[in-house]
Amino acid sequence: MANVKAPVEVDPGKENVRHPLDNILNFRDVGKTINDFLGEKRVAEGRLYRSARPDDATPSDRVRLREEYNIKTILDLRTVTEHENQAKKREALAAPVQSNGTLAEPVKIPGINYLEVNINGKGFERSLLWRLSTWSLAKLLTLTAFGYRMEAVSILGREVLQPRGLIGLGFDSIDHCGPEIAESLRAFTSLPNYGILVHCTQGKDRTGLIIALILFLLEIPLSAITNDYCMSEEELLPEKESRMAEIQSIGLTEEFARCPKDWVEKMDEYIRERYGGVQEYCRVIGFGDLEQESLLLNLTHKRDV
Repeated sequence: MANVKAPVEVDPGKENVRHPLDNILNFRDVGKTINDFLGEKRVAEGRLYRSARPDDATPSDRVRLREEYNIKTILDLRTVTEHENQAKKREALAAPVQSNGTLAEPVKIPGINYLEVNINGKGFERSLLWRLSTWSLAKLLTLTAFGYRMEAVSILGREVLQPRGLIGLGFDSIDHCGPEIAESLRAFTSLPNYGILVHCTQGKDRTGLIIALILFLLEIPLSAITNDYCMSEEELLPEKESRMAEIQSIGLTEEFARCPKDWVEKMDEYIRERYGGVQEYCRVIGFGDLEQESLLLNLTHKRDV
């Protein structure tokens, strides 16, 4: 059996089972979640993790990520705008430093390698811009030119993102984020990268797409993938109010804080109908057969011989 480092046992009064870390929401070992749901070992545990943004991890969280969960790589899928907004928040809170010491630490955790991939890159942005009316596009470009980035993004939110919904945007990501998706998946082909923590802002949809594609390649039942995806809705409840403020600031509604129960099924169906299946989709975006095999070798649970 694979030598998986199990989480350290703690006093139940000291740790919330649903939220094992102090200041990182939506954190879980995907392999364990899948295996527990299926009642059998299908995915290697202690290798693939997901979470919401870990920027405000406490000193204790940072130690546990490195030493208990053995995180070697953090794959960050956020946009430039999201990074800028987080930097502004940290600057605003810099004095006084929080009592837990969070802001005394750099954003990036020493000893962990960071891979930053703007999963919704230029191709995705262009696909959204072309859905705007001529007037809205001109207004957006003007706002952007004068540095009003958030106001520009809110135009896209109201007029494109909201009508497309989470499922439609998932389709758009599949079609227009191929190079970024391939780059993200490539992180899982190298054994020294493990354990890998994947996150965006909520750790729900962009993270959910990368996790789903990996689990599609591993041929995990859709019911188990859906269970893992839908867990995020409850996991994010402690910060729903603040996250809703962020979502509303770019013209979106509460729908974007939820996890549609048919999201995974719709992504799978779309990839099968449009590309002929996940293996062929990966070939189309430049994630070839040998890379797919490496990913499978690294994330398939190794049974006793």
